[in-house]
Amino acid sequence: MTCEKFESEIKTLKKFFEIYCNNKHQNITTKEYKIPYKDKIFDIEISLCNNCNQLYLDAIKHLQECPHQEKPRCRKCPNPCYNKDEWKNIAKIMKYGGIKMGIGKIGNRLKKLFN
Repeated sequence: MTCEKFESEIKTLKKFFEIYCNNKHQNITTKEYKIPYKDKIFDIEISLCNNCNQLYLDAIKHLQECPHQEKPRCRKCPNPCYNKDEWKNIAKIMKYGGIKMGIGKIGNRLKKLFN
């Protein structure tokens, strides 16, 4: 996976996790991470509860270790690296975040139509 693709993936995960956690949990704290990948270091600031924070770090670890040149979607991967429980948690967060982001986009389009 290229560094650009990796950066896109960690930013997408960040959006999904923050949407999910900020709507579902309390005791949210902001943390900063320096995430290494190949010859680059990515600075990420993320606001999550401790549990979601750990899940996010686990997801990043899986991305860092992904053996594919062209990263497939995890649900279509021929060699999944997530165990079933991990995958269920990540899928729940991604589904929730995706729905919320989709609803937000629809709302923004409607606002533009009526303004």
